[in-house]
Amino acid sequence: MRIYNTLTREREELKTITDGEVKIYACGPTVYNFIHIGNARPLCVFDVLRRYLEYRNYKVTFVQNFTDIDDKIIKSANEEGLKFSDIAEKFTEEYWTDAKGLNVREATFHPKATDNINEMIDIIASLVEKGCAYEVDGDVYFSPSKFAEYGKLSHQPLEDLESGARIMTGDVKREPMDFALWKSAKPGEPFWESPWGNGRPGWHIECSAMVRRYLGETIDIHCGGQDLIFPHHENEIAQSECCNGVPFAHYWMHNGYINVDNQKMSKSVGNFFTVRDVAEKYGYEPIRYLMISSHYRSPVNYSYDIIEQSKASLNRLYTSRDNLDFAEKNAPETAADSNSELINLLDSRRVQFIKAMDDDLNTADGLAAIFELVRDINTQIIDNRASKKVCRHAMLVFDELCDVLGILYKRSSGSLDEKVEALIEARTAAREARNWAEADRIRDELKEMGITLEDTAQGIKWHKKS
Repeated sequence: MRIYNTLTREREELKTITDGEVKIYACGPTVYNFIHIGNARPLCVFDVLRRYLEYRNYKVTFVQNFTDIDDKIIKSANEEGLKFSDIAEKFTEEYWTDAKGLNVREATFHPKATDNINEMIDIIASLVEKGCAYEVDGDVYFSPSKFAEYGKLSHQPLEDLESGARIMTGDVKREPMDFALWKSAKPGEPFWESPWGNGRPGWHIECSAMVRRYLGETIDIHCGGQDLIFPHHENEIAQSECCNGVPFAHYWMHNGYINVDNQKMSKSVGNFFTVRDVAEKYGYEPIRYLMISSHYRSPVNYSYDIIEQSKASLNRLYTSRDNLDFAEKNAPETAADSNSELINLLDSRRVQFIKAMDDDLNTADGLAAIFELVRDINTQIIDNRASKKVCRHAMLVFDELCDVLGILYKRSSGSLDEKVEALIEARTAAREARNWAEADRIRDELKEMGITLEDTAQGIKWHKKS
């Protein structure tokens, strides 16, 4: 597999620290509100990354944090007259509702910033001792000038970055680019004890602490949104490498922005949407489909027309998979087809999918491989009444590839399938016995379940309305 590494600006072959294992850290949400559709992109994209690596038999340790102490959380708590922890807990639970709706799997670890304060203090103390950070009146600042490689991720030398920064009046920083590792407590704010007095951590230090605690001093892949490259990820590298003396992450992956109707999403222009807003109108799965329908480094445009296209694409996949189920149930054990030729055709789509995903996680081309598989299923298997063996192999490949992308997770459960099939058989028996009242009763029961029936040459086919 080759990955575009933001650090080197090149596609590089994935070589992990430990053969067969991958350590990944993904920056998670700040839990002060519902997640917005921009947050959904890294959630879905890097969930696919994890799924794909596991599909290729890597053992993946995946860490995604929750920032549960932050200026925005404190502000929201003060406005609502609540404790900061109440706000953080509320929106952490709301996150889980949306993440599960998007079919995002739980990480191996989901650490919270407030559970790792001691780890942050240890790193800050080490940086102060090494002369890379300094304390002023209870605040502790990191000095990027002490890290010769500062700017290597954003590919901007420190002097260029400094030219765009300035020290505000009353600021106690020594240099414009210095950033806070520890903030002294203001009246009424939550705080923790530290060698520099009561206070709370800065934003950047939390990820360095959680990476080191849960994954080690050097990891394989660090990922997040493009907006985090500078200053967040740049600062993570500087403080971690100054503290630990070893590389922080070998590969950096960043997803592109979300636009709304071809404009940057912004509350100020009124085109800001939460995942919950969109899901209530269109469902969660079209959101996930939209997020992976383009290459992860490309921008994604959200609009009414595009989300409707996502729904239509999903419906096409669901229909093909349901048709395949029906074909298998009615297929002969043997058929005039050449099993080996059709199975080789199906397997070629798996190869096509893997080739796409190995090329910097190209989910767009991965989806194209699945739709070509759908075409093969429709024209070569269903239309030609292929054997059960071929149908079952098609099911295997279809489900395998869709599961890697985390789509088609709304398919009917086996228990529903069995119940509907039993009712259809009972209705057929009632009609044959000319028991019209019973047949009508069963028809009404199926209707209440959202089931529609279709007569075909192979028998009765049923669909559940979405």
